[in-house]
Amino acid sequence: MQSAGASPLIGVLALQGGFEAHARVLERLGATVREVRAPKDLAGLEGLVLPGGESTAITLGIEREALAAPLRELVARGTPVLGSCAGLVMLDRDHLNVMDILAERNAFGRQISSFEAELAMSGIEDGPVHGVFIRAPWIAQHGPEVEILAEIDGHPVAARQGPIIAVAFHTELGSDDRVHRLFLDET
Repeated sequence: MQSAGASPLIGVLALQGGFEAHARVLERLGATVREVRAPKDLAGLEGLVLPGGESTAITLGIEREALAAPLRELVARGTPVLGSCAGLVMLDRDHLNVMDILAERNAFGRQISSFEAELAMSGIEDGPVHGVFIRAPWIAQHGPEVEILAEIDGHPVAARQGPIIAVAFHTELGSDDRVHRLFLDET
């Protein structure tokens, strides 16, 4: 947890996807943001955001830049992480394997099936969270250490495991910044 009044240094994985929109939200909330493209960019981070995008392209970027092991080490040290949409996929057992979940990609359908929804989310007060679901995943399986924070039609779409928060929707779109605030409270 950061000291009161301090501006946490938050990394946003910037290989592909919606990293700029996350950076804008975090800066508006008082964080200092660093775009992460190489292992050296992880030094000194107090938190990390894995944005939405296309998980195959993000995976290839992580492999190309030799980021997988350094990202796993960062998470193993207890650094808070927020993964949204493809970021949730990247956290799962089949990708970075830092969260005990298995994501189902494009679970709600193709681009044409994208939607917005109001979600009751554990840990968020003052009403439902506005979620933008674009080719969104859901959590198909999870281990006992994973706390499900929100569901749609019985499908988990937000979860927490220790300092890791994963959501199937885009938290960076729209004006509802409460998921980012929940994440920053961990730093």
